[in-house]
Amino acid sequence: MKTNFAGLILIVDDTPTNLDVISEALSDAGYTVAIATSGERALKQLERRSPDLILLDVMMPGIDGFATCQRLKANPKTCDIPVIFMTALSDADSKIKGFEVGAVDYITKPFQEREVLARVKTHLQLSFLTQNLEQQVSEKNAQLQASQLQLIPREKMSALGNLVAGIAHEINNPIGFLGGNIQPALDYINDLLGLIDLYQQKYPQSDDEITAEMEQIDLEYIREDLPKLIGSMKEGVKRIRDVSTSLRTFSRADSDRPVPCNIHDGIDSTIMILKHRLKADDTHPEIEVIKNYGDLPQIECYAGQLNQVFMNLLSNAIDAFDESNKGESYQNIAHKIMIGTELSPDLNQIFVSIKDNGVGMNKILQEQIFADFFTTKCVGKGTGLGLAIARQIVVQKHHGDITVHSILGAGTEFVITLPVKQ
Repeated sequence: MKTNFAGLILIVDDTPTNLDVISEALSDAGYTVAIATSGERALKQLERRSPDLILLDVMMPGIDGFATCQRLKANPKTCDIPVIFMTALSDADSKIKGFEVGAVDYITKPFQEREVLARVKTHLQLSFLTQNLEQQVSEKNAQLQASQLQLIPREKMSALGNLVAGIAHEINNPIGFLGGNIQPALDYINDLLGLIDLYQQKYPQSDDEITAEMEQIDLEYIREDLPKLIGSMKEGVKRIRDVSTSLRTFSRADSDRPVPCNIHDGIDSTIMILKHRLKADDTHPEIEVIKNYGDLPQIECYAGQLNQVFMNLLSNAIDAFDESNKGESYQNIAHKIMIGTELSPDLNQIFVSIKDNGVGMNKILQEQIFADFFTTKCVGKGTGLGLAIARQIVVQKHHGDITVHSILGAGTEFVITLPVKQ
């Protein structure tokens, strides 16, 4: 049965028989296949053409699979290509080593065609989904940057809302497909294992060839490990579905009047969208987000525009940490963003506090921070409209207030005050 999600797959194996079996199965399924008989040949091929996925044998002469994968992940041009190891090694140390060097999965020899096709299909879909998402974000961000000088907040909110809603919509179809097929796949596996059990009950004395094959494929290990692999796939689908839900929550369209909304949902969706910037990388340590939510009622608001305010304040806090990492005195300080919400004693207002322990601002900057076109960022990195629009949304659209308090060298806190009812 051919797949509707074709891609180019590079198979790296020094055994011709393995190459023939896998390439034929993948070709019959509709994939384009390239082959290499060693790690060295694979690396040379990748200089000319990048595949969408690599099936990589572990035990090869010369550069083995582990070393080949390490080189792939160290090269910016190939580091994002998913690698699935093919190996007869079933010990835990070998598997852990494979994941540590950057593989996304492994297939145990001898190959089971349906297993190979299922894993290839799943990881291709996840990879293509990620690439498509990144491309759309890049294209839409470029469009937004071209229109940054527009001074009408509603138009800016609408553009961003359409962007995120479109991305969420594109995610839903492949995720629905994956989520809908994983459970049937597990059911099929259980049916097959049940059939094997029945055969063993009816014919307990198997011949030598069948016994040898069962030992070769390690049937008991497969029986134990397959459900775990399916569980991992389910978890991956769940994580992407959570991102999709957050995108839809963040981009919810505003009506022409305020409607009851949960402020915490908006904050959480914004944090999810910015999650990639909170993780540690070569330029900064992990940024910890500490939430201290109070018991809030739903408030009447324009949720999409308030979410943009949260996005702006959290992005600015992350940017402040990026700047602080350039100074030696801040590099060893744990980066934290504290988000707190509470209801006023008279139950008529809510307070949202977003505080960081970054470099902070002096008094002069604090006095100008909400002014139109004022920015502390380098030329080309900001228009100065972000906090000005944030203030306009809070004050003019929601009849609330936004204030800033900062201590140079100790961090910055923004406090948003919003009425419960408009």
